Amino acid sequence: MARYPTLPYALTTSELKDMYNQVQLWSSMLISELDSRDVEVDTKPTTNIYAVVTTGSIGRPRKGDIAYAASAGKFRGYVSTAASTEWQDLN
Repeated sequence: MARYPTLPYALTTSELKDMYNQVQLWSSMLISELDSRDVEVDTKPTTNIYAVVTTGSIGRPRKGDIAYAASAGKFRGYVSTAASTEWQDLN
């Protein structure tokens, strides 16, 4: 059975202050990391836009991708529904 560390029953005032400072430092670093990750996720584009001869030449499209199919002269969007996943004309 594993033994987990426990807190002592009585802490001195200086020990409480040290513990509080450690927790505050840890939480500040965590918030900074989470904020950095949020900025990274928020600035990443949600779709890819391709210029291709045919949409069939795109290997692994993802939902929301947009392509201009030069052979058809149309913009197409890659959509996924319960029934199918396919390129659909946007214009």
